[in-house]
Amino acid sequence: MKTPQPPSTGISLNEHLRAESKAPDDLRHLIIHIATAAKYIQFALRTTEAGLAGTTNQFGEEQVKLDVLSDKIIRQHLTESRLVASLASEEHDEIVELSPSAPYSVVYDPLDGSSLVETNLAIGSIFGIYAGSEILGRKPSQQVAALYVFYGPRTILTYSAGKGVHSFLLNDVGEFILLRGYVGIGDSAKNFSAGNLKAVGENEGYRALVEHWMEHLTMRYSGCMVADVHHIFSKGQGVFANVGGGEYPEGKLRLVFECGPFAYLAEQAGGAASDGTQPLTAKPITSITQRTPILLGSKEEVRRAEEMLG
Repeated sequence: MKTPQPPSTGISLNEHLRAESKAPDDLRHLIIHIATAAKYIQFALRTTEAGLAGTTNQFGEEQVKLDVLSDKIIRQHLTESRLVASLASEEHDEIVELSPSAPYSVVYDPLDGSSLVETNLAIGSIFGIYAGSEILGRKPSQQVAALYVFYGPRTILTYSAGKGVHSFLLNDVGEFILLRGYVGIGDSAKNFSAGNLKAVGENEGYRALVEHWMEHLTMRYSGCMVADVHHIFSKGQGVFANVGGGEYPEGKLRLVFECGPFAYLAEQAGGAASDGTQPLTAKPITSITQRTPILLGSKEEVRRAEEMLG
């Protein structure tokens, strides 16, 4: 005889989407499909052998087995939802058409920070959702929702569908339950995360900025964008930077899969996101391989960074 399971307590992701964010039913169902895919990825992280898959993605980066598996899991759930007209994944070099008449398109990085899997550090998945079948020519401000899933000691899903940013914890019975509603980012920062530090050798503004932060702020940097940005959301302050220079003159990170969704979330939380000259949410997507500098987090520190970078 099976032991009865106690009822879940707290607000579920599905109910929150319906009652609090008042998301359209199709969008609510799509986000639930993505959340289900994240549960399978979380399980795979704990049970699948890490290591190289023997393939590279569109950027020439070696794919680990979990990169490939995570991409397959997400694509399967997006396809089965019948709600996705087209998708773009960081692991592929072209936009994939699924159901042209479906209401949404999805862009995603299936496993951000996957090079950290073997070292057992936290990683995540990033998603942006647009209405319609077009991705190119859109701006991140046109997303109808964005979310990320953070696979750490606890698995946390954070989303916005245009009415604030909300975080959910995956509990022991496989439900995402509200952890924090209306997550905010304060105007001033105590912590900083600075990537692409090789750029300080030729980017004098970035060198001055990093030196300023080292003198006045505390560094928190893991090498995984999801983990570093999640730190900003969880602490309610901070600044993340990855600017151009060195091997990556336009910055290392991609507008479509990484920076666009996080820029949308940062603004929804009361923070800011910039490429150094303009809000990232206003930057048109010209290709799925497009890279961009990014400054994200507390407004005062993002503005300071814009000024120092010139």
